Amino acid sequence: MSAMLILVFGLLILVNATTFVMIQRTASVNQTIEHAQQMRRASRTTLISMLNAETAQRGFLLTGRSDFLQPYRDARAEMEPAVAFLDEGAIQDPTLKAPIERIHRLADLKWAEMERTVTLAQQGRIGQSIQSVRSGEGKRYMDELRVAVEDFDTIKSTRIAERSRASERFGVLTVTMNAIAGLLVIVLALLSAWMVRRYVSEIQGARATLDAANAGLEDKIRERTGDLMRANEEIQRFAYIVSHDLRAPLVNVMGYTSELEQAGKIVDKAIADAEKTRAVDPDVVMAIREDMPEAIGFIRASTEKMDRLINAILKLSREGRRNLLPETLDMTAMAQNIANSVHHQTEASGARIEVQPLPEIESDRISMEQIMGNLIDNAVKYLDVSRPGEIVVSGEDVPGGWVVYRVADNGRGIAPRDHERIFELFRRSGKQDRSGEGLGLAFVRNSVRRIGGTIDIESELGKGSTFLLKFPKRLILAEPGGAL
Repeated sequence: MSAMLILVFGLLILVNATTFVMIQRTASVNQTIEHAQQMRRASRTTLISMLNAETAQRGFLLTGRSDFLQPYRDARAEMEPAVAFLDEGAIQDPTLKAPIERIHRLADLKWAEMERTVTLAQQGRIGQSIQSVRSGEGKRYMDELRVAVEDFDTIKSTRIAERSRASERFGVLTVTMNAIAGLLVIVLALLSAWMVRRYVSEIQGARATLDAANAGLEDKIRERTGDLMRANEEIQRFAYIVSHDLRAPLVNVMGYTSELEQAGKIVDKAIADAEKTRAVDPDVVMAIREDMPEAIGFIRASTEKMDRLINAILKLSREGRRNLLPETLDMTAMAQNIANSVHHQTEASGARIEVQPLPEIESDRISMEQIMGNLIDNAVKYLDVSRPGEIVVSGEDVPGGWVVYRVADNGRGIAPRDHERIFELFRRSGKQDRSGEGLGLAFVRNSVRRIGGTIDIESELGKGSTFLLKFPKRLILAEPGGAL
């Protein structure tokens, strides 16, 4: 079993590493796509600015009004950064040098032609200026510039399409790897839960053997109690280590899932841009806009459930390592405070909680509060909506230095076959319409036994349940933090 855990851990690490690489590659391709789009815009900005300048030039030549020169100069100011950006792109990608130099050269020639005509007009030589325009030189430069920009746009569009397809492939592969990671996390959870349950069963068997031993054999009881405590500590340490180690890959999966969502948005934006110029494969669109978000949702739900299970196991483990501190407890006041804390729930459902006078006990306060709190919360949670809810907390001293407490309700009740099952880890009974992971009563029984008590249930399906708690009147610790 340990070898299987190691194998699954190794596979999970490998999948996480692969997912990280895929996300990095997707981000790199998306950055390249974005840069290509910016270069396309820069080439078109150059052409549009030149057209605006030509319009302003002709307006100035026809009217002689100097206010036409302002949009002429504005167009020059808009064009220069765009051309500079194209030049930077040519430096980064030498394969674009020739088409960009062509655009740059034609833009310079056209601008020189326009500057010459504007200068002649400003000098009063309007006839020469008009003659220069009529020669067709400027039109030829503009036509060639338009063709050069279209050719450059075709090159970049082809590259954008190729890189978009690569980004889509990386995205689909990343979704697949994340789905595999989610499955591996679930496998790890199931293996860990099975091992914890197996160890807990062994502890329960050891405790049953101890209870059956002769009460007069004090030394033997102490010896077996020590063995049980050591076994309990071992399983608690194991549960803590396994749960703690599960958190690292779980956090990675959650983080990579968020990264994948961001990457999916970028890919979707690229597809949306591509759809403006050409048809995109419907299967690709469905994979990015439907399949990918659905897969991410399944992964996120699985990791959140896994996180709740890990937190529950850690809580159980931490409680087992806490030192017990006996003190005299007013159980009536404690139970009443717990009842008051759920008053808003009982009031909303028309139920009532009756706390009868309870005998005092010398035990661990935190353990007793958790035990009573869990039982009362459960009674409130599983009330029968078809009748007014009633919960009664009672108790009395019994011979032999013991005290018994009861938490009774008229709720749904529990079938006889489930009386033992409800105390097992991750096991629940009846209709599963309430939140929970099946750890509450397992935690209660573990706490009850740790302070030297026992817990039993009397219940009939459809009529209600009564939990019976039996504790020593005075908790005696065999060693610091442990009960005798």
